[in-house]
Amino acid sequence: MSALDSAQSWQDTLIDHSQFPRRHGELEDATHQASGENPLCGDRVHLQLQVDSRGVISDARFAGVGCAVSLASASMLAEHVVGLDVTRAGWLFAAVRGMLTETGEPAPGVPQDLLALQLVRRYPARVKCATLAWHALRYALEDIRQVATTE
Repeated sequence: MSALDSAQSWQDTLIDHSQFPRRHGELEDATHQASGENPLCGDRVHLQLQVDSRGVISDARFAGVGCAVSLASASMLAEHVVGLDVTRAGWLFAAVRGMLTETGEPAPGVPQDLLALQLVRRYPARVKCATLAWHALRYALEDIRQVATTE
């Protein structure tokens, strides 16, 4: 697959998740939750997780309003954390954040479709949109009881 084909495929992934978000809605029996807000653009997300007694995320849901990038990222996050233990979910937060804000390179083990988020680096103003839900994940996992921001 050429770089152009790959970029188009990743763009299609982001569009699909923004138009048809997965795991969107409320989770009645959430054990962990956090909200995130980007005051500069108005993106808002509320993430809810069900973590079982073994520390494994058995369900995840999100609700929010925002741009296509923000919604796609939240959808992808909610889809990928289910089945992970909280340690691995924390690692995934750090890996995605690093890929978007630091190295630009994916860490080994990052799920292939999350690489679509690398496209956002081309648009620096959108990086905060893409990382908002991931910051909410960290707050939920660490039981930080304030609104997560990308600042």
